[in-house]
Formats: sequence, structure tokens, C-alpha cells
Amino acid sequence: MTDPQTSPADAVVAPFYRAFWRWHFYAGLLIMPVLMLMALTGGVYLFKDEIDGVIYRPLLSVEAAATSTTPQAWSKAATAAVPGRVVQIVPPAEPTRSVKLVVEQPSGAKRAVYVDPHDARVLGSTADGGIMRVVQRLHSLDIAGPVANRLVEIVAGWAIVMVCTGVVLWWPRGQKGGVVSIRGAPKRRVFWRDLHAVTGVFAGAIIVFLAATGMPWSTVWGGNVRKLTTEAGWGQPAPPGGGGHGAHKAAAPAPSGAVPWALQETHMHAGHHMAASLSLDDALARIDAAGLPRPYVLSIPADPGEAWSAAYMPDKVERTRTLYLDGGDGRVIADIGYGQFGPAAKTIEWGIAVHQGNQFGLVNKLIMLAGCIAVWLLGVSALVMWWKRRPKGRLAAPPRPVERKAYVALAAVVVPLAILYPLVGASLIAVLAVDLIVRRVGASMRRAR
Repeated sequence: MTDPQTSPADAVVAPFYRAFWRWHFYAGLLIMPVLMLMALTGGVYLFKDEIDGVIYRPLLSVEAAATSTTPQAWSKAATAAVPGRVVQIVPPAEPTRSVKLVVEQPSGAKRAVYVDPHDARVLGSTADGGIMRVVQRLHSLDIAGPVANRLVEIVAGWAIVMVCTGVVLWWPRGQKGGVVSIRGAPKRRVFWRDLHAVTGVFAGAIIVFLAATGMPWSTVWGGNVRKLTTEAGWGQPAPPGGGGHGAHKAAAPAPSGAVPWALQETHMHAGHHMAASLSLDDALARIDAAGLPRPYVLSIPADPGEAWSAAYMPDKVERTRTLYLDGGDGRVIADIGYGQFGPAAKTIEWGIAVHQGNQFGLVNKLIMLAGCIAVWLLGVSALVMWWKRRPKGRLAAPPRPVERKAYVALAAVVVPLAILYPLVGASLIAVLAVDLIVRRVGASMRRAR
């Protein structure tokens, strides 16, 4: 979060300072463009409900009425408008809201169909998730494929490295300016240096929090943590007993977003009755009778004998509750609330709720938004600083300290993160290899002159 002009003159401190400054530079160079994209899309996604409410208001709002048609009538109307199989239903909590049904088409594509629950009239349809689904896929880089999605874990890990090294660079060592105040005017380089440093130190904790709580969605780290914490008894609760014989079968995991994070890989055993299949009307009646508040997300499996899941996921994570219904007779085979999660799952679920700006209302959203804005301020100020001091024809990376002991303190920061996040460790090795190759090639070229 600073530059060589602010490095101390002290001969002991300077090598350590240069080591941190070099890797702070590399961390920013590697991830800042992607981190800025994630901050932009994340800042927009914080206000998902508000944006959807404006864009899709004609599909979401209906006239209140005293009567209502059946869930089966909603399903029939939805598949008449969009041929396919209904895989999810979100029944409304209020008489002025429509019911949302997700239809999987023969091609595999999914569309959300909105139906008036009072007369089963189709109000319209959109791609599942609408425009905010596109924003979400940009945020997770899922839009570019599974390989790019893994980049999220690398970016989040390096963001933590960047903040930690930046705090070390910011740490006051006798200077009076640029600690909590900004000097000069925008035309001066010191203004951008101070803006970068002060923004980083005030927003650093938020950025680290966003990076760490975003990790559960990552392909490698998130999947492994869910598995390990569950096996250790710190994650999702164990499913009810009774499976394992021919009369039972395991349901496929619910789609992402249909149940809480901790339950997304849950295989719930359900009694399989060949002569009986749960109807949509009966499923909603049983869920409502069990006292699960609306709106909940009811996921319907492809095999009617598999367990159906109904998840209520309000802003307050402590009120999260998920039911699993037997796909044959409709009995409730599991009723899982937040209190039944293990300590790791509770912590992660709480972190996700705060990350998404839900747990503490508008204040929560504004604080997370401030972190997203800070990422852009850091990126822009870093670019301006580099531009103002760049030598022509060179990247202008900070000089490498000659003393090897300078890397001891840096390793104490970077190595634990590389161990905790495997993809960060792999990328660190790759960066070190490239740095070594570039230095050796440069040295060879200089000797050949």
C-alpha cells in the first residue's frame, strides 16, 4: 500500500520492507483486474432483491384475492407455457406476490415461470435467475467455465496476501502523513499514495472478510471443507438412520442455492414406494402443516421416489430451516435447523449471510458495499501511482532484496495462506518459478552484452 520512496532508511528494516513491497506489487498485478470485476458484480448483487423488484415487477406482483388455485394447477400452467419438467417451486408468502416455478426444458435449459396463484394465469417467464443470475455468474467467473471458476479461490487468497503485506507497508515508522490522512492534491503522486494506503488500512478487514467468506463457494477449497467438516462432525448434521437396504435409496444433492451451503451435498435417504408417488399438492400441504414459513424453495427430484427438499432461507441465518420429505408417502424424514449444524457449518453459514449483506439489514449491505468500492479505489490509485513513476519500456517491479533473511517475515505471512488454500500455494510456486526464470534470462542477456 505504498512505494519505495516511503521505505525507511534504516538498513535493518529496508530489506524486509522491499520484500513485502515486491510481493504486494505482484499480488496486485496478478489479481487486481479480476478482483475489481468481482467487487463490481458483488456490489451489484448485494441489492439483488431491490433490482429484481424493479426489473421484474410485472412478473412478481399480482392482485390480492380470497381464493387460490392448487399447486398442481400452477405446475400445469407453467409447463403449458414452457414445456418441460417443474424442478422447483417458490410459493408466495403474501397474496400480492406471484408463485415462481422453475421448468427444466428438454434441452436442459431452465426457465423461471411466474404464475398468479389465484387463477393460475401465467404472467411471463425469464431465464432462471434473470439478469442477476448473469451478475452472479460473472462474480464467480462460472460464466467462463469451471477452470475460470477455480480462479476465484486464487484471487480471494491473493487478496488476503495483498492486504496483509499492505498493512506491513503502511505501518507507521516515523512518518506523519499518509497514515490516517491524505496529503496533497490529485495532481501529485503523494495524494494517490496516501489514498491507496489509507483506503487499504481502513477497508482491509472488510476485504479480508469478503475474500475469506467467499471461499466456501470455490470448487476446490469449498468442496473439501464441506466434506472434511461433515466427516469430523463439525458440518451438516448426520442424516436420519434407516438407509442402506433395498427399500431405501439416496436422493441426489439439491441444486446450489436451493438449500443452505452446508446441505448442498447432502444425500438424504428416503423410502422408495413403487406404488406411491408424492403429489405436488400433498407436498406443499405437508410442508405448510409442518410450519415451514413461506417463501421456501421446494426442490422436486427427477425420480419421484427420492427425497424432496424444502428450504426456508431468510436474511437471519439463525432462522434457516430445511425439510426433507419422503418421495413416496410424503412424510417428513428430516427437519434441519441452523442449531443442528456443527460449529464449522454455523460459522460458514453466518459468514455467507454477512457476505451477501443479509444478516444485519441495510447497514450490512452498506458496509459490504464500502468494501467493494474500496477495492476500486485501491486498484485505480495503484494504477495511477505506477503510471506516474513508471520507467519507459519496463514493468517497474520493486527490486528484489539481496538478503535472504528479508523473506523470513514475508514467508510467515504467505506460507500459512498457501497451505490453507491449496490453489494459492500452487499459484505461488508458479509465480516464484516465473520470477526465477525472468531473473536468470535477464542476467544472461546482461552478461552477453
